[in-house]
Amino acid sequence: MCRLFGLHAGPEPVRATFWLLDAPDSLSVQSRREPDGAGIGTFDAEGRAHVAKQPLAAWEDHAFAREARDLQSTTFLAHVRYASTGAHTMANTHPFEQDGRLFAHNGAFGGLERLDRHLAELGAADLVHGQTDSERLFALITAECRRAGGDVEKGITRAITWVATELPVFSLNIVVTTATDLWAVRYPATHELHMLQRDPAAAPEPAPLEAQSSRINARSKELSRSRHVLIATEPMDRNPDWCALSPGELVHVGPDLAVTTRFPFPDSPRHLLTLSDLEPSAAASQTS
Repeated sequence: MCRLFGLHAGPEPVRATFWLLDAPDSLSVQSRREPDGAGIGTFDAEGRAHVAKQPLAAWEDHAFAREARDLQSTTFLAHVRYASTGAHTMANTHPFEQDGRLFAHNGAFGGLERLDRHLAELGAADLVHGQTDSERLFALITAECRRAGGDVEKGITRAITWVATELPVFSLNIVVTTATDLWAVRYPATHELHMLQRDPAAAPEPAPLEAQSSRINARSKELSRSRHVLIATEPMDRNPDWCALSPGELVHVGPDLAVTTRFPFPDSPRHLLTLSDLEPSAAASQTS
């Protein structure tokens, strides 16, 4: 199952160090199913998006994801990919960038030819450069944002509602970031997605960020006293304040770290898929 991680650090850039894969501790680790790609997106002082990513088509390529990456940004978006559609190529590796926004997805859905026709009708077919369902979903969000005059929340709502109504869906968990905002969706109930509103200033001693999951690790001394918001596929420490997003929940984290939530989507996709409906490779990519 793909791993998502989003971090909003507030209005001022902070430094953080990321590892997208743990180092192997034995040859037995190499025999287990390994990820197909990894990447992280940030924004510079002028608000321009930057993405460092690489498909992990061979064992030796994994050094890219195991190296420590020291980055500075107001928002961060990391993704470790287990492919459900598309080859091990740069074009198919998350995060994706469109219109100055970054996007990553955990899930799967079908009807890609139907979606391609819809994107062509919206004049957005040129946004798709790879083979994945994920990039196509982002293209639809981008097209709907353009039609909504740049309103990202409205674009996300329209795009996911269309997919939920028109296409067979297994999971559409996503994170979208700009230099000032973060949006996250859990839809439907298939996969979990978690949020932590962390306020280390409330602790008696400085508490640097030490977030670690089964794949993605993030550390930051600069976040030892300032508030920040984390979004992750799974809780990344023992903090009891981690909470699971509810199915159908759309979360927005604003520039001042104010968190708002809505439930704008249908209760369930019209054509809800199960693991048994997926191709074997796609089904394997959707299990923990």
